[in-house]
Amino acid sequence: MAEVYYVGVDVGTASVRAALVTRDGLLKSTAEETISIWEPQPEHYVQSSTEIWEKCCTVVKKVTQGVERKQVRGVGFDATCSLVVLDQSFQPVPVNQGGDRQSNVVMWMDHRAAEQAVRITNTGHKVLSRVGGVMSPEMQPPKLLWLKENLKESCWNKAAHFFDLPDFLSWKATGCLTRSLCTLVCKWTYCPPEGWDASFWTSIGLEDLMENNFSKLGSVTCSPGSPLRDGLTQQAAADLGLDPGTAVGASLIDAHAGGLGVIGADVKGFNLPCEDRPITSRMAMVCGTSTCHMAISEQPLFVPGVWGPCLSAMVPDLWLNEGGQSATGRLIDHMVKGHAAYTQLQEQAQQRSNIYNYLNSHLSLMADSCSAVDLLGSGLHVWPDFHGNRSPLADPTLKGMVIGLSLSQTLDDLALLYLATVQALALGTLHILEAMKEAGHDIRTLFLCGGLSKNSLFVQIHANATGLPVVLPDQMEAVLVGAAVLGACASQDYSTIQVDFYERKNKVFLRLFAHQREYQALMNQR
Repeated sequence: MAEVYYVGVDVGTASVRAALVTRDGLLKSTAEETISIWEPQPEHYVQSSTEIWEKCCTVVKKVTQGVERKQVRGVGFDATCSLVVLDQSFQPVPVNQGGDRQSNVVMWMDHRAAEQAVRITNTGHKVLSRVGGVMSPEMQPPKLLWLKENLKESCWNKAAHFFDLPDFLSWKATGCLTRSLCTLVCKWTYCPPEGWDASFWTSIGLEDLMENNFSKLGSVTCSPGSPLRDGLTQQAAADLGLDPGTAVGASLIDAHAGGLGVIGADVKGFNLPCEDRPITSRMAMVCGTSTCHMAISEQPLFVPGVWGPCLSAMVPDLWLNEGGQSATGRLIDHMVKGHAAYTQLQEQAQQRSNIYNYLNSHLSLMADSCSAVDLLGSGLHVWPDFHGNRSPLADPTLKGMVIGLSLSQTLDDLALLYLATVQALALGTLHILEAMKEAGHDIRTLFLCGGLSKNSLFVQIHANATGLPVVLPDQMEAVLVGAAVLGACASQDYSTIQVDFYERKNKVFLRLFAHQREYQALMNQR
């Protein structure tokens, strides 16, 4: 029997990726295309949904080359929780003052609506209990309010459809306006089974969105992985190079796809503290431009400063709490590339695959032993909230700090600043873990994926700082695998996300990082 495949498409902050995935969850091929990010003014970050869809089509065609169309059984999409605005004819509506119609996506990291978020928090509405008590400017209600208050004529009055980016992609593929519960519950304050809370939208001045049963936001919902309408439309199939009618699963936010891709790993035989314990003893960390900390529970747990609880937002029938750091990979790049010794670093790192491999090796040479690298940072400290604090302080106005700088600007100094930044991020994860533990979570093991999980120093320091073992997937592109799971579920080759495919694919996880005792000595010094 011919092999069958599933396509996973992941739209991240700066690129679109796709993977062709086998029944056993193994990646046969992958492809990647960069996407544009515009910053028309400070704290405003915009993209083009037209460009994003075009890049989705390009990468899907690349990964399915040489495969018969009928062998592709399903497609799943994940994406950042950015806001897409379309008019009545489903054409782009500009979201910035310049009026460029192609700039119709308010990115997840856009903080233009910080003042609106504060006002929404000050209402004290009951829906805020499901977002940690504080409305973040990275969620959709404050962004919608900003558009109404600042672009009423050019945007708000013309807008007929507001999509979370993952839902835009599934609509573009199928023509189906059904929204994923993952997006609406996590970023829009939707709460099943009751649905939209009209009193909330009225209290924040967006009562006009209640028209026609909230049709602009989405009046029909379904669980992630549910088959959407009749699958790919004729146009979408032509765009993607696949057969019309190919199953498409309801989408996920990118972090949730990564969480789905790792949190169910079969780790028997590694003597991990989560072995023979419920899946709720695990936390999935999706580490890239930002980091999301995904923890699940059988009963709803309310964690101050942490988003959720959200039912079935990642794993069916379990409650999700989502902590996060708004800038992690982006912060590391900012610190390293802004240093005076960065040019020297580039010259020295030419023989290695990237600058971070070089920095990791350089730090090992600076230390007496590899395990003592942590102690090099005992005199330099970073407060990492350069783009605010998402969790657990939930304060987008916070700024970053560096303490312990001298006048020296050597390559050694750059390496130490890089180390101190990674340590600060790891301690931020510890802060989130402590808040979750206090609220009732019992997390014993961390499961990491995303671009930063490929950085061995980043992973090791997280194990050291938290005192927890860290597991990495053998199939490193867990986010893409998670997206492919949605397509597999929609194809009805598997009855639910948990059955067969999810279990089988997770038997390939086997890389382990244990914490090192030297870190406790560093903590004692601090």
